[in-house]
Amino acid sequence: MNSQQLFERAQQLIPGGVNSPVRAFRSVGGAPFFVKRAQGATLVTADDRELIDFVCTWGPAIHGHNNPVVKAAIAKALECGTSFGTPNPYEVEMAELIVRFVPSIQKVRMCNSGTEATMSAIRLARGFTRRDKIIKFSGCYHGHSDSLLIKAGSGALTHGNPDSAGVPASFARETVVVPFNDRAAVEAAFDANPGQIACIILEPYPANVGLILPEAGFLKFLRELCTRQGAVLIFDEVMTGFRLAKGGVQELEGITPDLTTLGKIIGGGLPVGAFGGRAEIMDHLAPLGPVYQAGTLSGNPLAMAAGIAALRLLETENPYARLDTLGRQVRDTLAAACKAKGLGAQTPQVGSMFSLFLNPAPVRDFATALQSDAKLFGRFFHLCLEGGVYLPPSAFETCFISTAHEGAAIDRACEVMAGAIAKL
Repeated sequence: MNSQQLFERAQQLIPGGVNSPVRAFRSVGGAPFFVKRAQGATLVTADDRELIDFVCTWGPAIHGHNNPVVKAAIAKALECGTSFGTPNPYEVEMAELIVRFVPSIQKVRMCNSGTEATMSAIRLARGFTRRDKIIKFSGCYHGHSDSLLIKAGSGALTHGNPDSAGVPASFARETVVVPFNDRAAVEAAFDANPGQIACIILEPYPANVGLILPEAGFLKFLRELCTRQGAVLIFDEVMTGFRLAKGGVQELEGITPDLTTLGKIIGGGLPVGAFGGRAEIMDHLAPLGPVYQAGTLSGNPLAMAAGIAALRLLETENPYARLDTLGRQVRDTLAAACKAKGLGAQTPQVGSMFSLFLNPAPVRDFATALQSDAKLFGRFFHLCLEGGVYLPPSAFETCFISTAHEGAAIDRACEVMAGAIAKL
């Protein structure tokens, strides 16, 4: 069946025809395509179209789709079963890798998604500090748990509804939202809630509102403020963990958070999440401590095997310089094309992550991101798609590059994207 037929069937049975809102193409217009297979940097749709993919399953596919090493690891694990409901050796190996790669993590707990990881990390921070309120930043997306769907990014932002129905006002009152890169606002939040802030949670490089980078010294300021105030600093590195460096943003920036949330790459493309940090805090988790967290499929052997293979490839290949070269090639192509067209645009890029804001003003937070021309981006998106390049179907998402993009794929994609901008 082709994509149109599949989407018609899906809409009868699945809300909106999709299992994650941004996939519905609502913000860019049109109907989504369905994918039947993927290899390297390429998706093959149900309509037999080949697309160069810059979504990379929203981050996990740093080695490209269907990588043979990851695939072989899953196949080997599958011979022994799909799930045990008991501890398994893969969990221990994964924990050892994470602790070795991310110096701030002394102990780690596996779970099944980034949402679970951030939800659990916040519960742990509250249990450790015996405080209730949390601080988050406008536009930072930390999954869809109730406390965090307050001025969130990702699909909530894409659909013009940064909050969500079904979140009680009493929950929202425990979440203090401040602008990213605004030191005075963070200090004011602590002053207004003395002795009540359990934690600050943030994406150190916000990537669910497009890609926004912290201003010089901002992350260090947050670290020092949390230490002074007795609050827990949580880095949500579900996207950036292992993608920009083996130690994530905290390695690049030289900042040590108290807790870190992880996902995506550590599952090698299978469902996964994790959170870890200082042993003193982590030991408050059950069965050692009073903070409860559990999961039937946590540490699933297939996901662990895939993730171990993905992490070991990062260790042996160390592809970060190569990925940054590819990222800079895309960034420079987009910037030059926009300049030639006379379009005001921002093209933030770090390593294998990049985005395009059709906005003449620098983007430093949620408010300035929203000033971007989302309708014009929708035209750009469809011109790229017609040319065989798939970008995230939203003006407010980040693109990802894999090692499989090296060579002809990145060159062709840059040609298509430059041509699309010229036609706007």
